[in-house]
Amino acid sequence: MNLINEEITHKVFGEGNIVDQDGSIITVDFNEDIKKFVYPDVFAEFITLNDRDTAKALEKVIAKRELKEEALERKREEEKERLELERQRRELLKNHRIHESSQIVFWLDEEEQQYVFTDWQVSTGVVQSGKNKGQPNRAARLRPNSAGLLTIRELDQPETERQIIGLYMVDETFSGSLSEDGLVPSHEEFRIQLTDQEAEKMLFWNYYINSNYPHRTTWNSGKFRYFDNIWTAQILKDIIALKTDEEEIQKIEKFLEYFCQVNALDMDNIPEANGALKQ
Repeated sequence: MNLINEEITHKVFGEGNIVDQDGSIITVDFNEDIKKFVYPDVFAEFITLNDRDTAKALEKVIAKRELKEEALERKREEEKERLELERQRRELLKNHRIHESSQIVFWLDEEEQQYVFTDWQVSTGVVQSGKNKGQPNRAARLRPNSAGLLTIRELDQPETERQIIGLYMVDETFSGSLSEDGLVPSHEEFRIQLTDQEAEKMLFWNYYINSNYPHRTTWNSGKFRYFDNIWTAQILKDIIALKTDEEEIQKIEKFLEYFCQVNALDMDNIPEANGALKQ
């Protein structure tokens, strides 16, 4: 905003005239006493424009600038928080070698299916026997590099029909060995829910394989089991191929990129799935 030749009043120096304006500096002539001030900061407290219309116009300029500065400050704070979370994540992982099977697969019961995509956390259940019977199960392998795979199977269905209905990264500060309530919370950003039609195409046993019994498709018992890191990457890659909405695809690609980063996987060299159903 051009303020040259505008008459002003300064709280200390009195009446003056703006004779020059260069970026963030204005020059004011107070009866041949020349002084320079920071623009527009000086108008917040020390200087007022004598012309009301110009003063109102300047107020709008200042308000717009303040909004922009507030937005930049928010971005700086968000980046600061992101870097702090990244520091915490690295601190958690620093003393723990990444396990090749540090992902978790849940078998969701009917009740859990009703709220899992609202609460975005799943219980590991309780210990069934021994001195810790009744206490929450601690999934000790889980770290910020872990994902929670959500699967379902009706009791009257064969195990080969087990479907993947969604998955999420665990919260970036979570450590399974330190969990006291048995709940595995999710990362706020990396969450995926599949439609019924999509889930029908994402069969769990296309990915999971028992190396000793490659054709076996049995879950036996238990609320969860551990899952190989590379298998989770394969699932994310296949979900990307399954999706048609560009926004969803970009979101899952970001998920895959993050997952590969924290699990030290080469995103460009993920092998094709080779689970029990593919043998």
